[in-house]
Amino acid sequence: MHLSSTSTRVLRFGVYEVDLRACEFRKHGLRIRLPEQPFQILAMLLEKPGETVTRDELRNRLWPGDTFVDFDHGLNNCVMKLREALGDSSENPRFVETVPKRGYRFIAGVEESLYPVPTSPDVETVPANGRRDRTVPDRSEPSLGTPSKKRFNPRTIAAATLVGCLAVAVLGAVIFYYTRTANSAHSKQSTSLVVLPLVNLSGDKDQEYFADGMTDELIASLAKIRSLRIISRSTAMAYKGAHKPLSEIARELRVDAVVEGTVLREGNRVRITAELVQVSTDRHLWADTYESRIGDVLALQNRVSSAIVNEIRINLTPEDRERLSKAPSVAPEAYEDYLKGRYYWNKRTDENLTKAIGYFEDATRKDPHYALAYAGLSDCYAIISATIFGTVPSSVSAPKAKAAAQRALEIDHTLTEAETSLATVKFNYDWDWPGAAAEFDRAIHLNPSYATAYQRYSLYLMAMGRTRDSFEKINKARELDPLSISINFSLGWRLYMARQYDRAIEQIQNTIEMDPSYELSHLVAGQAYAQKGQFERAVAELRKAVDLSHGTPMMVSALAYTYARAGNKIEAEKLLAQLGAESKTQYVSPYYFAIVYAGLGENETAMDWLDKAFADRSNGLVFLQVEPELDGLRSNPRFIALRKKLEFPEVAAF
Repeated sequence: MHLSSTSTRVLRFGVYEVDLRACEFRKHGLRIRLPEQPFQILAMLLEKPGETVTRDELRNRLWPGDTFVDFDHGLNNCVMKLREALGDSSENPRFVETVPKRGYRFIAGVEESLYPVPTSPDVETVPANGRRDRTVPDRSEPSLGTPSKKRFNPRTIAAATLVGCLAVAVLGAVIFYYTRTANSAHSKQSTSLVVLPLVNLSGDKDQEYFADGMTDELIASLAKIRSLRIISRSTAMAYKGAHKPLSEIARELRVDAVVEGTVLREGNRVRITAELVQVSTDRHLWADTYESRIGDVLALQNRVSSAIVNEIRINLTPEDRERLSKAPSVAPEAYEDYLKGRYYWNKRTDENLTKAIGYFEDATRKDPHYALAYAGLSDCYAIISATIFGTVPSSVSAPKAKAAAQRALEIDHTLTEAETSLATVKFNYDWDWPGAAAEFDRAIHLNPSYATAYQRYSLYLMAMGRTRDSFEKINKARELDPLSISINFSLGWRLYMARQYDRAIEQIQNTIEMDPSYELSHLVAGQAYAQKGQFERAVAELRKAVDLSHGTPMMVSALAYTYARAGNKIEAEKLLAQLGAESKTQYVSPYYFAIVYAGLGENETAMDWLDKAFADRSNGLVFLQVEPELDGLRSNPRFIALRKKLEFPEVAAF
């Protein structure tokens, strides 16, 4: 079908578009430098997609009869340059096909658009056999109108919901093309993928959370397929704005393929482009663009989900099909609040967790049937009372965490995030050891690519004294999320609890190099040095932890313990008094007082505080069997009795 001569003359195919009036060639909305003659060849092919454009037609357009030129050499060279710009090849063409002895034919689908992407003022060159720099030029004055300066623009509410819908569409296409490729090659190995952070083309940096939310959505959706190994969010986000070639990223992460793309919002329209690249061959397996007005997005989501299931069901298990076919109706305002909640949740500080709770609660009020919002709420309540933070009594937060997780599973019994949250509550606060193990196993069964489930299961296994199993799970989490600060810290923490202090210090120092501002790494480094008797180094690390955390009770108690072990009773008692003063204005777990008194050698007082921690259902008691700072109490009859009350399984002595 010939294209209209009265159109805007913006033609789109895959992630590319051609503006015939402006004579511009773009990829992901960014201009690519293409010499005039290759551009003219592309324009002629696009005018008659699917039809052969003869060599004579090309000669007459590019080289009039009075032009002296080696036509065959010149044409071949121009087509080669065009294919380089498109990442195409003559052997396996996706766009330009050679018709032997006649000419060329454009074989991809072509659409006309009334909404060309606003382009960057910078021009980008795509070299032959190369990859473009993924950094998007910084626009101080974007061409998308005047964006709001408020961090979360209310106009993006419906757009945010549309992102979720489009994520499902991208998911279906990725799985369809990749499973088809795998089947054709009779591959018996799991496919491994990384979804690189989608680039925000809006020109409004306050909408970064919007593009990040789209990335999260795509990662989470792909991770539901058991035959795929998907690199987790925190590792993928480490490549945001990276200058590395895709082949290098893939080699570092040991993945077969990479998904990359962009997100653009312009007025009441959203456009998402994405492409899938098989890195070993630099072969573009699939690329497409999704664009829509903001309208009845929930109906669109249902239609897209049905289409995906129809296309890929032969390559999926029944459980995979069930998960991918779900298209819950989500209120646009609730989806917006959910994105904000995850944005703050990922920052993992006490202040940001409080903000995240507020947004997740807003989401559940606006849509009481939004399972993911309940799962996010459960995560926040579960961690804000954990030993790492300990700023809210478990009696307050644990019931809320459990109720939110159960509500999420009532809505969607296949939701891995909710299963993991429920397992965490049963472990941390219910002290239901068999129940927690069953929930962790189910979470991993539902989504074998969810790194957080392995990370938390590892902590449970360490607390139960199952050291080897614990390391197996944390290493699996690192395989899925190798650049996660939290998971790398967790490995160091497990080594510390296993009394492998030298290895713990080595692992923690590597984590500190990744992020020197992460206070938990300095905490465990200090604790490991203290157990080795290297108190000067221990104090230096723990002071950093106290400073970086702004004096949270956990850090203060660890420093006080170390002063006590080093014989500096005066400093230890000063910090103990500080904890006592803070407990009058905020919650301080009794467990932290017990740790300090254990360091001072005041064992009966330490046991008094551990008994209070038991009455308080303090999360710290889950580590009673394995925490080195409590080793001086292990022969105490009251300690033995407390351990029996907790009904821990028997473990070998360290």
